[in-house]
Amino acid sequence: MEQFSKTRYIVGVVLLVSISFLLGVSFGKNSRPEIEKVTDLSNKETQVATDADFSPFWKVWNTINEKYPKAEEITDQDRVYGAISGLMDSLNDPYSVFFAPEEAKSFEDEIAGNFSGVGMEVGIKDKILTVIAPLKDTPAYRANIKPGDKILKIDEKVTSSLGIEEAIKLIRGEIGTSVALTIFREGEKNPKEIKIVRGIINIPTLDIELRTDSVFVIKLYSFSANSTNLFRNALKQFSESKTNKLLLDLRGNPGGYLDAAVDIASWFLPKGKTVVIEDYGDDKKPEIFRSKGYDVFNENLKFVILIDNGSASASEIVAGAMQDHGKAKLVGAKSFGKGSVQEPIKITPDTLLKITVAKWLTPNGNLIEKKGLTPDYPVEITQKDLDNKKDPQLDKAVEILLSGKL
Repeated sequence: MEQFSKTRYIVGVVLLVSISFLLGVSFGKNSRPEIEKVTDLSNKETQVATDADFSPFWKVWNTINEKYPKAEEITDQDRVYGAISGLMDSLNDPYSVFFAPEEAKSFEDEIAGNFSGVGMEVGIKDKILTVIAPLKDTPAYRANIKPGDKILKIDEKVTSSLGIEEAIKLIRGEIGTSVALTIFREGEKNPKEIKIVRGIINIPTLDIELRTDSVFVIKLYSFSANSTNLFRNALKQFSESKTNKLLLDLRGNPGGYLDAAVDIASWFLPKGKTVVIEDYGDDKKPEIFRSKGYDVFNENLKFVILIDNGSASASEIVAGAMQDHGKAKLVGAKSFGKGSVQEPIKITPDTLLKITVAKWLTPNGNLIEKKGLTPDYPVEITQKDLDNKKDPQLDKAVEILLSGKL
């Protein structure tokens, strides 16, 4: 897949619209979509010295041949793929996955932009398959799926033993078919089943609004390929609005392209300031992504960012950079905590390995993965608020902007 070689993707987690463009995978250098990086792929095989005893593996292999009644129906190659998948499972990392030929093609189709599914992103949180966020105006959104929903079953399949990729494969399907998700939502007593009809997904990007109280709101739904141009145009309209009160709503935004995150942060930071750090541990020197230095706003800017547990990946990068550099106050709920970097590597021409290679840190060195961002002003939305169509997080953000307590 040639586009792997020069692209870096941030993926937030996994978008169930047949997109992995929210998965945290790192793809390259020049045009870097989401947190994903693909190395130059070679067919070299490397023998690695190890003290591990492989005799149990071969004993099991031979026992299958001797004892299993339908051993001949499973090819040796399928067994090899299964063994590799088991090897990846030993890492206990839901984002490190081996793709056999069929799954590899599906993954590549996703990156190419073939969007069909239910329109939500999921991740593993506290060892439970969890909704990060549904995208606006998608089947999942219209079915009232919420960030934080725990997916207990997919149709009749219990999810506790499933990895992310297995779960996605079950949730995906042909347009017009349906999938039943049994979900548990915090604050409710019992799980409930929600049926969703799969469809074509059009990913929303951005909405703007100038409120009557002079607060200018930018609602960013994803860090997509065109989000940088749309955000620049939104800032132009903000500057023409003659107000200095900016509210950036990143709630339910599961991420997108790394370049977009860096570009958007650059409007508020001087050239060279750190936006995010890619930490490889002891393997190699960290890579630092820095502001391009657009920095068009002075100290009169009043800036608040809304986050919640549906804000992940690129959203956390931008919000974390603004918080650490003192450019904006964060209001809402703790973010999801998706800050690991995956590297897709071609193993054979038709198979693919996606493996975690690094973690993302905010400019002050705070780990994003699993921890998330803590807002300066924590505000929860209750079921009563939802029933009454109230938004206390938005209300608090507006209150801060109008009071000038920044």
